[in-house]
Amino acid sequence: MRDTENMEAEMEYDDGEEPSFSDPEDFVDDISDEELLGDVLRDKPQEADGIDSVVVVDNVPQVGPERLEKLKNVIQKIFSKFGKITNEFYPDADGKTKGYIFLEYSAPSHAHEAVKNADGYKLDKQHTFRVNLFTDFDKYMSICDEWEAPEKQPFKDFGNLRHWLEDPDCRDQYSVIYDSGERTGIFANDVKEPIEIEERARWTETYVRWSPKGTYLATFHQRGIALWGGEKFKQIQRFSHQGVQLIDFSPCERYVVTFSPLLDTKDDPQAIIIWDVLTGHKKRGFHCESSAHWPIFKWSPDGKFFARMTLDTLSIYETPVKSLEDFSWSPGDNIIAFWVPEDKDIPARVTLMQLPSRNEIRVRNLFNVVDCKLHWQKNGDYLCVKVDRTPKGTQGVVTNFEIFRMREKQVPVDVVEMKESIIAFAWEPNGSKFAVLHGEAPRINVSFYHVKNNGKIDLIKMFDKQQANSIFWSPQGQFLVLAGLRSMNGALAFVDTSDCTMMNIAEHYMASDVEWDPTGRYVVTSVSWWSHKVDNAFWLWTFQGRLLQKTNKERFCQLLWRPRPPSLLTQEQIKLIKKDLKKYSKIFEQKDRLSQSKASKELVDKRRSMMEEYRKYRERAVDMYNEQRPLRLELRGGVNTDELDSNVDDWEEETIEFFINEEIIPIGDL
Repeated sequence: MRDTENMEAEMEYDDGEEPSFSDPEDFVDDISDEELLGDVLRDKPQEADGIDSVVVVDNVPQVGPERLEKLKNVIQKIFSKFGKITNEFYPDADGKTKGYIFLEYSAPSHAHEAVKNADGYKLDKQHTFRVNLFTDFDKYMSICDEWEAPEKQPFKDFGNLRHWLEDPDCRDQYSVIYDSGERTGIFANDVKEPIEIEERARWTETYVRWSPKGTYLATFHQRGIALWGGEKFKQIQRFSHQGVQLIDFSPCERYVVTFSPLLDTKDDPQAIIIWDVLTGHKKRGFHCESSAHWPIFKWSPDGKFFARMTLDTLSIYETPVKSLEDFSWSPGDNIIAFWVPEDKDIPARVTLMQLPSRNEIRVRNLFNVVDCKLHWQKNGDYLCVKVDRTPKGTQGVVTNFEIFRMREKQVPVDVVEMKESIIAFAWEPNGSKFAVLHGEAPRINVSFYHVKNNGKIDLIKMFDKQQANSIFWSPQGQFLVLAGLRSMNGALAFVDTSDCTMMNIAEHYMASDVEWDPTGRYVVTSVSWWSHKVDNAFWLWTFQGRLLQKTNKERFCQLLWRPRPPSLLTQEQIKLIKKDLKKYSKIFEQKDRLSQSKASKELVDKRRSMMEEYRKYRERAVDMYNEQRPLRLELRGGVNTDELDSNVDDWEEETIEFFINEEIIPIGDL
C-alpha cells in the first residue's frame, strides 16, 4: 500500500517541485480552537489582575482613628479563618471609616470561602456583614436595564392530586414493596381484604417515600428521584441526582431535599441538593460532612425556614449560632430549640429562640450533663428535654425529663427524675400525656404521665415486666401499642390510656415494624424481608388489638400508609360532629352490614356493570345479524337458513343401514 502511495506521489510531482500546503483562496476555516485544542486550552494559564481574590465587606462599623486598630483586630479574627489576608483597605472620610472595607486574600478560593461563610454574619445588633466578591460588581453593572418578561410555560394538568380523599368510604391507602423489591403496589385499606389501586414491576430500585400530606409518592433510581401522583399515579416531576440515597420533604411539600455521596466537588457542591417540587429546578447545593443524622436540614412547620447544624455552627438561612450539639423545630410555631454543652465553668443550656425576630424566649441552665435529646409534642404545646446527668458524688447516670410548657406565660419548666435506664419516650400526639419505657430486660416497665394545668405532672399508671422496646401512639392519641420488635419476637400490647387498661395482648412473631393509619382506627405490624428472610407478611389490627387480616406477600419489604393533609374543619365543627355522632350512626351501621354480607356493594355494582355491558353487546350483535340477512340470502341462493323449519318441501329423506356386530350362539350347548 505504501509503495502505491509513493508511486502516485512521484507521478504527481515528477517535475521536482515541492507540494504546496497553503489553503485555497476560497477556503473557510470553520473549526474553532476549542474543538481542535480543547484539552490544551483548558490547561492554559488564565490572565488575572488580582481582583478575583478581593472581597468587599459592607455594614462595617464607622469608627474614628482611636478605635480603628480595635476594629481591624476584630475583622482579622473573623476573616482570617478563611485564608491568609495579604492586604486590607479601610476607606475613610471626615475622620471616620465609610462603613465598607476591602480585603485581599492570597488565593481566589479563600475569597469564595469568605463570601460563602461570612455573608450575613451578625457582628452586633446594628451591624450584619454583607460580603461580596469584587468581581461581582462588574457582573451586576452589566445587567440590562430593560426587563424582559419570562416566557409563559404551558400548563400541565395532572388531575386531582388529592382524589383519594374523595373516597365515599374514607379508605386510607398504603404502599407495599414485595418480591424482594421487584414489585410495588398501592392498596386501599378494607376490613375484608386490601383493594389494589395500582401495581407495577420495578417501580423503584430501593424503597419509596410519601410526601408529608400524601400528595406525592417518591421512588428511588440510580439517576435520581421521581415523584408520582394523581388518580393513575402519573409521573409529575423528576430530579436528576446520581446515586441518590436519602430524601426529605419540607412540611408544605414545596421543596424536596436529596442526598448522594457521589460527585461532590469543592467548587460545585452536589452532596445535598434542595429542589423546587413545582418547577423541578435546583435551588441550591450543599456539601455534606456526614449523613449519619438524617435529615441534615430541619424545617419550620410552615416551610419558610430550614436549619442545618455542622460541627460548631447552626445555620438558619445563613445565620450562625455557635457551639451547638443538637436542635429541633417546634411543630406548631417558628420556634427552634437547641442545647449547648458545658464549657469549663459555663453550664450547659437549652435555648428556645423565636424566628425571624431571634428573641430568646426561654433559657434553661443545666449542670453535669452527659447528653440531651429534644422531644416536641405534635402540636408544639410541650417540649421535653431528656437530660442524662452524672450528679457529683454518685456513680451512674440519672435521667431528668425537663418539661417546657410552651403555651404558658414565661414558659415554666417541670422536672421528672428517673434513676433507671431509659429505653423509649413518646408524647401523646393530641394530648398532654407521655409514656416512658425504662428498666433492664427482663424487668422492663412502662410509665404513663399526665401534664396537668396546675403545674403538676402526675404518674397515672405503671405496668411492670413488659416485653417491649418501642412505643407507638395512635395519631389521634389515647391509644398506643407497646411493641417488642425484632429481638423480642414481636410481642404486642394494646393500651387505652384514658383509664390505662390493657385491651389485648398478642404476638406477631419477629415483627420488625409497626405503622398506624392516619385515622388511628387501624394499625399494621409487619415482618420485612430486609430484616428477616422468612415469614414475610403484614397483619392488620383494629386499634383495640383485634386481628382482621393476615396478608402474605412473597419477600415483602415495606408498608407505608399514605398521609392525609390537615383537616379543613375547625375545632368547633369537629366538636359538633362528635356531639351529633348518633345521627350518623345508622348510616354507618348500614354500610357495615352491607360490607359484611356475602355480596358486598362493590360486588353487586360490579355484577350490574357486567350485566349492562353484556346487554349492550347483545343488542349490537342482534342489530348486526339483522342487517346482514339480505347478504346471507344472496349467498345461499335465496334459501333462508336462519330458521330450522324453513324450506321443508325441499327436504329429501334417505335411510342408511350399516353392520354393527354379529354374535353366534351354538344351540347344542343350551
